[in-house]
Amino acid sequence: MSKPAKVRPAYRCTECGWEATKWVGRCGECQAWGSVAETAAPTLRTSASPVTSPAVPITQVSVEDSAFRTSGVPELDRVLGGGLVPGAAILLAGEPGVGKSTLLLEVAAQTARVRTRTLYVTGEESASQVRLRADRTGGVHDELFLAAETDLGAILSHIEQVRPTLLVIDSIQTIGASGIDGVPGGVTQVKEVTAALIRVAKTRNITTVLVGHVTKDGSIAGPRVLEHLVDVVLQFEGDRNSRFRMVRAMKNRFGPVDEVGCFDLSTEGIRAVTDPTGLFVEHHSSQVPGTCVAVMMEGRRPMLAEVQALVTPSPLERPRRTTSGIDGSRVAMILAVLQQHVGIRLHQSDVFASTVGGARISEPAADLAIAVAIASATNGLAPPKGVVAMGEIGLAGELRRVRDLPQRLAEAARLGFQVAVVPSEPGATNPPGTASSRKIDGMTVLDVGSVRDALRTLQVTSADQRR
Repeated sequence: MSKPAKVRPAYRCTECGWEATKWVGRCGECQAWGSVAETAAPTLRTSASPVTSPAVPITQVSVEDSAFRTSGVPELDRVLGGGLVPGAAILLAGEPGVGKSTLLLEVAAQTARVRTRTLYVTGEESASQVRLRADRTGGVHDELFLAAETDLGAILSHIEQVRPTLLVIDSIQTIGASGIDGVPGGVTQVKEVTAALIRVAKTRNITTVLVGHVTKDGSIAGPRVLEHLVDVVLQFEGDRNSRFRMVRAMKNRFGPVDEVGCFDLSTEGIRAVTDPTGLFVEHHSSQVPGTCVAVMMEGRRPMLAEVQALVTPSPLERPRRTTSGIDGSRVAMILAVLQQHVGIRLHQSDVFASTVGGARISEPAADLAIAVAIASATNGLAPPKGVVAMGEIGLAGELRRVRDLPQRLAEAARLGFQVAVVPSEPGATNPPGTASSRKIDGMTVLDVGSVRDALRTLQVTSADQRR
């Protein structure tokens, strides 16, 4: 049995739940100042207790009860690694208004359509408000049960009565448990409520999806232990000015963590986007300076994104460097390489770089496309039509290989691009200023060794810069 011993002082962060044995001014987990406060924590002496089930060899453990079951939304199944797993706890986090409730209502409706009982618990809306949204999106079904509750005990009673296969909690920050210190959404409440729901999910093999809020910096609100308790952590991303949404797996015990699902959010609901490339590439009637198309990998899916740049003389002592959808520090490094190794003078120019359609580029494979767009905008020379560029730029001006190059080239060829500029193979000895050519899937692939050679090949540099 566990016997309470003496109570020793402990300190806990009120923001994230991080604990320490002594007081500190700054939390060691979330780095918040002044959030660590003293709390009493009893020390327990634990002895052996009866086991719930005997240990068995792993070869005798059945996996049939944990087989994947489709959610009815193929893009979500792709992110989850195959579908919903019975007994799994899934945390879906995202900014307010991004479409979390709409997506999960669609999942609940699709699950109910295959005669699988589903319980949707809303703590932020009334049941009638959820019904109105279900009528608009076509998600009404007899096997879909709605409950508007904010008390943990009442939710557990609903689970006993309905006995669902899928449980959706919208959201975990609105649920409170009586007898637990703090208000709903606090560190202690969120941790205890989540632990209780996960216990029920594991015991009854109920797939549980929890909606979570995010903080100002985009991280999941609540204690960090919340992400450790659940099996899957999904991040729902999207720009308020765009209908395009992405679900990204941050943690997945049942599948890959590099997959991305694409959705289109509209007044009729949310639908999967199986080919999102067209949203990020602008179709120009003629060649336009300052544009270039890159091929990036979102999980295991290649996606094309257009990079646009604008370079103008600056009246300021310190020229502006403005980016949208691109890492600003990465663009600053590319500007330095262009000035040092290509001879493009940008120290007296304002540089603006962005992506089309709200795409976000984070991988270094888009470095070459950014450099081509900036050089093209500076010199007023448009790159050839139907060209994609991919490659990581080093500080010495060299081009480095990128991962999954065959998949990127195949996607570009499928979409009708005729030329691709890529880094040379390791050990290749191309003369400076030249590029070796080869054919892949009917597309011409030009291998270059440096960013200077790539810009010369695409003819976006001036005569002085070619010397």
